[in-house]
Amino acid sequence: MTSPRRLPLSALAALLGACLLGAGAAHAQDIDTLARIKQTGVIHIGSRDSSIPFSYTPKGSGDPVGFSNDICLKVVDTIKAKLGLPALRVQYTLLTSLNRIPLMQNGTVDMDCATTTNSVVRQQQVAFAPSHFVAGITVAVKKDSGINSLADLKGKTVATVAGSTSVQLLRTYKRAEALDVREITGKDTADAFLLMASGRADAYVLDDVQLAGLIATAPNPGDYRMLRDVVLRQEPYGIMLRKNDPQFEAVVDEA
Repeated sequence: MTSPRRLPLSALAALLGACLLGAGAAHAQDIDTLARIKQTGVIHIGSRDSSIPFSYTPKGSGDPVGFSNDICLKVVDTIKAKLGLPALRVQYTLLTSLNRIPLMQNGTVDMDCATTTNSVVRQQQVAFAPSHFVAGITVAVKKDSGINSLADLKGKTVATVAGSTSVQLLRTYKRAEALDVREITGKDTADAFLLMASGRADAYVLDDVQLAGLIATAPNPGDYRMLRDVVLRQEPYGIMLRKNDPQFEAVVDEA
């Protein structure tokens, strides 16, 4: 009787690797946001509470408004026509800089319609529609702070938003320029602004357009100013989507 032939360990490893690779590819192809939207009649949009003027909730209103939100509502109109769902319902989920990518990846939201920067690092985790706005990261201070340049931040406390590109950039500048500053983070843009307004921070590093919106809507806007000559980096905003969903990406790009 012939003994069963045994595969070498190297062949078994290669076979196992091929199976895992195939399973991974199949899993990547499983994402079909349009099919789920058609089945449920609901599209899930990620929003912010205070990212003025892109995604924010005005006082007395339950749903967010803003430029990025308007773009996503145009996408919703396109999906309604494409899927024949005139009564397609929009469900909003309030996101933060820390949870927006995990909640996109796990399917909680279908589009993040706010101020997420389209970066090379993030493209490894999520997808983006074409950029719709380019902001510049700068610094806001109180008008009487005496701070007029980055060098003036030495020994000061600087506020940023947890999980944002601004906090990453501040740390890069601290290392590169030997800038001795203390960091303090807020959970969102409004919370970080409050840190500066209350005196717990001397300055606030964020995108210029968002800083302008926060200052304009503050109770005392004349108390603040931005360092107009300081632009730490340009930030392209894009509607964030899940990776490996080409059909949904195509509809978003079409809109």
